[in-house]
Amino acid sequence: MSRRRYVARGVPGGYRVWDNKARRWWGDLYQLCPDDLLTELNGEANPDKISALLKRYRALKR
Repeated sequence: MSRRRYVARGVPGGYRVWDNKARRWWGDLYQLCPDDLLTELNGEANPDKISALLKRYRALKR
């Protein structure tokens, strides 16, 4: 099993997505762990699915 590129890390206030290849944070701060977003980023990386998941997680933040 290869090393995952994107992982969720707990930070004060929620979770952030860490990019292991670029060694920087990716995306916003999420209050809930974005499991399905991480699965899509590490898997097929379909841009349409990723944008839909981002919209969903942004809506949960409000």
